[in-house]
Amino acid sequence: MTVRAGGRVEHQHFEDLERALGALGSRMSELANLTTEHPARTRLRKYAPEDQVVARVELSGPQRRLADVHAGIDVRGDGSTEAYVGQVRRRALDVGPDEDVVAALRREVVRS
Repeated sequence: MTVRAGGRVEHQHFEDLERALGALGSRMSELANLTTEHPARTRLRKYAPEDQVVARVELSGPQRRLADVHAGIDVRGDGSTEAYVGQVRRRALDVGPDEDVVAALRREVVRS
């Protein structure tokens, strides 16, 4: 699992998928609660909090190189989250009515 928040990157390794998904869910919740709603600015454009990705929690594996699975959750500046699969070409996951982003990610990763 890789966590990117601000300029920091953390790596953690897990023995199985369920432990990795559990850690991903708790870390994502922690990051979503810490987000602030200060928009990033450039000289040309002001970004709204919902347009900013302030943290990204990613899973890849089980291989260390050329992993079969690439998936994760983006935490936005307003505290909202979005699950995705893919590395270069990301595809956002639809979250069902009785599931959260971690459950949607689990459903997709277990399927592949």
